[in-house]
Amino acid sequence: MTRLDVAPPASEGPVECDGPRALVVEAREVPLGGVRGMEVHRTLPHRALPMVGAWCFLDRFGPQETLMRVEPHPHIGLQTVTWPIVGEVRHRDAVGSDVVVRPGALNLMTSGEGIAHSEYSVGDAPIPLDALQLWVALPEDRRHGAPAFERHENLPVLDLGEGADAIVVMGSLGAVDSPATVHTPIVGAEVRLPPGVTVRIPLRRDWEHALYGMIGSAEVETGVDAVDADAARRTSPLPSLGGTASVDGSRLLYLGTGRDHVEISSAEGARVFLLGGEPFEADIVMWWNFVGRSHDEIVEAREAWEARAPRFGAVIDHGPERIPAPPLPAVRLTPRRRRV
Repeated sequence: MTRLDVAPPASEGPVECDGPRALVVEAREVPLGGVRGMEVHRTLPHRALPMVGAWCFLDRFGPQETLMRVEPHPHIGLQTVTWPIVGEVRHRDAVGSDVVVRPGALNLMTSGEGIAHSEYSVGDAPIPLDALQLWVALPEDRRHGAPAFERHENLPVLDLGEGADAIVVMGSLGAVDSPATVHTPIVGAEVRLPPGVTVRIPLRRDWEHALYGMIGSAEVETGVDAVDADAARRTSPLPSLGGTASVDGSRLLYLGTGRDHVEISSAEGARVFLLGGEPFEADIVMWWNFVGRSHDEIVEAREAWEARAPRFGAVIDHGPERIPAPPLPAVRLTPRRRRV
């Protein structure tokens, strides 16, 4: 993920979220050509909304029929959360993992100070593929540690009533905890809605939350008027009370803080992904596949990858093939700061 824009002037500082919001973030297409040639849509980060809790990245690969070949590439300072919807992907990494990711199973890779991995669709021909990949920024006390990988199947489920439920993928929702390792207070959950019912999802008032549409369309009682993120500015007044908003596979709805629940419904049935958590401890500098705290950290990691330094290890069953780092922009990389 390359950052080419600049942060707001230091005199402005980041905007703190101090209550409920209904900020609509439209997905944008990201060109990933060459042998990958995949259709990828990104909702996080956004210029106005770089993070939701520790969640700093959300891509969707699909739905499409494709041959996925993502050669070895590096990460620092983050966890990758891979959540397939359709299809199977083979994951290999530098700590010796070689697994097939399938719908219903969580693949969680913690980069620490550095790791490399590859992702291939299963087979030698294009297959139906649809998946979410999210990143969680690591806090100071973990981002310099050793890399790790874990896989979780049979994740716990929270009953929401009316036939609806939520698979708790990461962190905690209500009284249900995921077994996945987390390093900052967060939630990541797939909410499954049957047709024609309205359900209440429990939230924590001191956390910020967002909803992303996976399958179908859902209506969300926001309590505030929806605002488009691309048009939002810091000087804009807070939204007035009232309103609903919809979520589907083309948008994310940021709910802000100060909520103990949100009500959601779907006429035809839907699956949505809830993400949220405690506001993150620091501003991050994010470029390509790296999450750091300064321009110099990113430069150091890029140089290490290009020099084939042992910091990132070697991906199991791969030869010299790898994705080279792109050139750095001609400006210093700056922290991502909320603008709404």
